[in-house]
Amino acid sequence: MIPLADISAPHIDYAGLSPVLALTGGAVLTLLVGLLPGRGIGALSATTAMITLGAAAGLSIWQLGENKSIMEGALRVDDLALLLGLVFYAAAAAAIAFSLTEPPAHPGREGDFYTLLLSSVIGMVILAGSQNLITLFLGIELLSIPLYIMCAGRIGERTSLEAGLKYLVIGSVGSATLLYGLAFIYGATSSTDFARIAAAVTKQGVLGDPLLLTGIALALTGLAFKASVAPFHQWTPDVYQGAPTPITAFMAVATKAAAFAVILRFFDTALIPSKDDWDTAVAVLGAASLMIGNVGAIGQDSLKRMLAWSGVAQAGYMLAGVAVATQLGVKSVVFYLFVYLFMNIAAFAVVIARERETPFGDDIRSIAGTGQSRPLLAWPLTISMLALAGLPGTAGFVGKFFLIEGAVDGGFTWLAVAIVIGTMISLVYYLRVVATVWMRPAPAIPPAAPTAAPVIAGGAPEADAEPALVPTRDAVVAVAVLASAAAIVFGVVPSPLLDLASNAGQALPGLS
Repeated sequence: MIPLADISAPHIDYAGLSPVLALTGGAVLTLLVGLLPGRGIGALSATTAMITLGAAAGLSIWQLGENKSIMEGALRVDDLALLLGLVFYAAAAAAIAFSLTEPPAHPGREGDFYTLLLSSVIGMVILAGSQNLITLFLGIELLSIPLYIMCAGRIGERTSLEAGLKYLVIGSVGSATLLYGLAFIYGATSSTDFARIAAAVTKQGVLGDPLLLTGIALALTGLAFKASVAPFHQWTPDVYQGAPTPITAFMAVATKAAAFAVILRFFDTALIPSKDDWDTAVAVLGAASLMIGNVGAIGQDSLKRMLAWSGVAQAGYMLAGVAVATQLGVKSVVFYLFVYLFMNIAAFAVVIARERETPFGDDIRSIAGTGQSRPLLAWPLTISMLALAGLPGTAGFVGKFFLIEGAVDGGFTWLAVAIVIGTMISLVYYLRVVATVWMRPAPAIPPAAPTAAPVIAGGAPEADAEPALVPTRDAVVAVAVLASAAAIVFGVVPSPLLDLASNAGQALPGLS
């Protein structure tokens, strides 16, 4: 029996773990605040959640420049994880601002929503820093489970329940596929640590071990579900449309960023010795995703579904940076994820505003004529569409330029050509939105339907009532303006963001 005096406690780097500790403490505090009686608790819970995100962001900025492993090597604190953590915090803060415009699904219990949101962010932060298969899977589950609940949070709406159920079923399939793949990788390498997996891959090669090859394929499939990469994207349009729009905006940005964070770290750390065995497969997956996503978006009248298909295409663009497995590739993906944050948050802010101001929901008719009636909403939406299309003068153009440069530099010229072709196809639906904003008159608003029908037995009155049309709160307009302004500023002066993205590329060892 080992004497207790000979047992040493593991070292805990509280500075490196500080963003996670801040988020965890803030989530508990937000939950407790939400249990307080009285009016205004929802706003107080939102304030607590915002302060938590601000604290986590400040601690992440404090740790920039660090390159160290913590928690016995399970997590990595480096610029890749810390910078993408800022994307998670910004997306969550925008979701909180958006939620203030929505009638609460459960009045008096808004703290539950904000606690779930913070819990999902904790999972994303853990996932971005994972360098162990066990930590990777724990991060995926902590990310996903709160999102399943938030998607179905409006229990009085059939579409919300349907979105939550679809996301639960397909997300569970993706998680099971990922877990099965991770088990195969462990069986082939006898390790869950990324560095030791890399050593085993160097020794035997991917193609030399069918068990390892199968595990990598299954793990990539599971991660592709989370990143909405075609052909594993089937859930995305339905879930994006049915979920509450603040949650859709959060998922569209943060979930994709978290998935790409772990894809970059897994492939460019654990599997980098056998790059030549998997890079072409990833490139083909990216080309298929960008083509399928852009073609699928063309016929959509729902703005949320159109942005969902657009997200599938954008994931294809970013897979180019994964396939080349170079510092330039990582730099281009990290830069594009920041740009993607600005572009999508601006677009979803306008969608949320028009959902509340018109009876057309997220239909494209809701934005018709906003160029004349609501220029503070029209300009952010226009800029976000032009940036998503990659037009010069926007950060989207700079982001795609570096993705193309990385593809060419990595020997995937054909993939760079596919990115250009996909961009040209995307102009069809992005410019359609711009034309609707500026060139079409606002449609006549139909008279409100009578609401005297009896409530279905066992149902909630809010399930049968039409949402009231209300003016947009200033917070949503401010988010739209700030996000679209960032898409322009970093398109004209991209150097500060590029420098940060370069640091993220240098954080992964073994890349040229």
